[in-house]
Amino acid sequence: MEVDSFPKISQKFDNCPTNMDVNSFPLMSSMKLHGIDFTSAPSRRKAITIATGVVRESRFILESLTSLHDFDTFEQWLCRPGPWLGVFDMPFSLPRELVSTLGWPLKWAPLMAHFASLTRPQIRTTFKTFCDARADGNKFAHRDTEALAGASSSMKWVNPPVAYMLHAGVPRLIRAGITLYGLHSGDPERVAMEGYPGLVARSITRASYKHDDTHRQTNARRVVRIALLERLQAGDYPLGIRLDAGQHVARLIDDAKGDLLDSVICGLLAAWAWQRRTMNFGLPDFDPLEGWIVGA
Repeated sequence: MEVDSFPKISQKFDNCPTNMDVNSFPLMSSMKLHGIDFTSAPSRRKAITIATGVVRESRFILESLTSLHDFDTFEQWLCRPGPWLGVFDMPFSLPRELVSTLGWPLKWAPLMAHFASLTRPQIRTTFKTFCDARADGNKFAHRDTEALAGASSSMKWVNPPVAYMLHAGVPRLIRAGITLYGLHSGDPERVAMEGYPGLVARSITRASYKHDDTHRQTNARRVVRIALLERLQAGDYPLGIRLDAGQHVARLIDDAKGDLLDSVICGLLAAWAWQRRTMNFGLPDFDPLEGWIVGA
C-alpha cells in the first residue's frame, strides 16, 4: 500500500547540531549492530529486514534476522533502547543541486521537515518537472556520495523509488529520537548511518544476485548469492570484515529477493564503521546537507 503523506515531524529543528561528538558515543566491545534493508511500502510480500549482530575483532557475528511487515512494528523496533548502531539502506538526504534549484531550505533539518510535509504525488510532480527541464543523460541531480558509491540519485521516484524511501524512513527516524550521524542530534545511544549494499556487492561481482519478480528468481542468481556469501565469510573483499552467519546461511541463500542478504551487508558496513568509531566512523568530511554513505 502506498501512503501519500506522513504525520508532521513533531520536533523543533532550530539550532539542531550538524554533527555529533564521537566521544559521547558509548565504547563497548559488545556493541549491538544492525543492518536494515528498508522498503517504502512494507507488506507480507516485501518486508523491512534487519540483520543483528556484534563485531569480534574482524568478524561480524550474525545473531538474528528479523522481518517487519508494516510501519507500526518498524517504529516500535526503532524505539528499542540502545546502545546500538544501525546502517540503513535508504537515502538520508537530497542533492544540494536539486534543493538549491527548487529553493528549498539549505539546512538539513528544515529541509527534512519540508520534504516530510509533501505527498508522494507532489514529490513525483516536482522532481519530474526538474528532470524534464534538463538535458538527456543528466536528468537527475546526484549527491557527491552517490557518485562514489555508484548509488541511484536520492531524487529518483521509480526503479528504485529511493525518494519515497527517504520520505518514508527519515521522518520516522527523527520522530523516534535517533541520532543520524553528522546530520541530526538525538539519542547518542541509538545512532543511524546511511548504507548501500550495492557498494559492497559490486566490489565482489557485477552479476545479479536477486530479483523481486518471482519469474526472474533464477538458479543463476542463487549461484551468485552463494559466491557472494563465500567471499563475505572469507573477508575477501575491500571492507575485509568476515561474516560469521552461523545457522542463517541457508536463509540467506534461499531468499531470492536478496532482502536478507542486503540487510547482512548493511550489518557488515555497521561493523566496519564501528571499528572506526574514533575516526569519524570511517567517514570523510562531508556536506552536512547531503550526508554520506558508509564505506564510500
